Amino acid sequence: MRYTQEFTVSIITPSWNSEGYIKDTVQSVQNQTYKNWEMIIVDDCSTDRTVEIVENIAKTDSRVKILRQENNLGAGAARTRGMQSASGRFIAYLDADDIWKPEKLEKQVDFMIRNNYGFSCTSYEVIDNDGKSMNKYVHMLPKVDYIGFLTNNLLQTVGIMVDTDKVDKKYLVMPDIRRRQDAATWLQILKAGFVCYGIDEILAEYRRTEGSLSSDKFKAAKGVWSLYRDIENLSLPFSCYCFFRYAVLAVWKRLYIRRM
Repeated sequence: MRYTQEFTVSIITPSWNSEGYIKDTVQSVQNQTYKNWEMIIVDDCSTDRTVEIVENIAKTDSRVKILRQENNLGAGAARTRGMQSASGRFIAYLDADDIWKPEKLEKQVDFMIRNNYGFSCTSYEVIDNDGKSMNKYVHMLPKVDYIGFLTNNLLQTVGIMVDTDKVDKKYLVMPDIRRRQDAATWLQILKAGFVCYGIDEILAEYRRTEGSLSSDKFKAAKGVWSLYRDIENLSLPFSCYCFFRYAVLAVWKRLYIRRM
């Protein structure tokens, strides 16, 4: 251990019908070498056993907490509620089907404290619906700024951490949109002048299902365009430029993404 674990990390997890994954997700947090954390799971009106599973875990681990939304408002609203309820200096995000490597929190907090950074993201591995590696690894750049993220959508929620002693929580309030609300939030932080510093080590696992790739691609592209025009209010020419770079890099990642 590089230092005492004096800073609490608040982990924000939105959930909706996640009974198949939530136990493994919580377990990956409980397995962290960094023990000073709270996990705030905000359930968005699940109709399966998600709440029951989390409540049973919380009975034996007081660090795990659950909040229940009265209406289904989407992941963005759930993350915002969790963030507003957080007591920790550091905010990290973990969706209900994703996984962290055991040293994720320890290494990321150390990285941020040691370098005096306010915003960071780790590299991550892509896993399939069954939790098996797809042999795809997304490696973070040393740093990403506002323009860089517009043209290379590299930041993934599973790797994000924010130091709220440096980044005001107002920038973590997610926009009221159903898609790309996380990306819009990272842009809010970057537009405020912060830089996201990358840790080029695989410390997280991002789950991606292969069930409807063509539909997902179209929806993703539509969401990116809406992000440029409706959220960021970019000009049409600059939106076209950013979208072209986004599309080229997306194809490049799919064809040449680093494999191990």
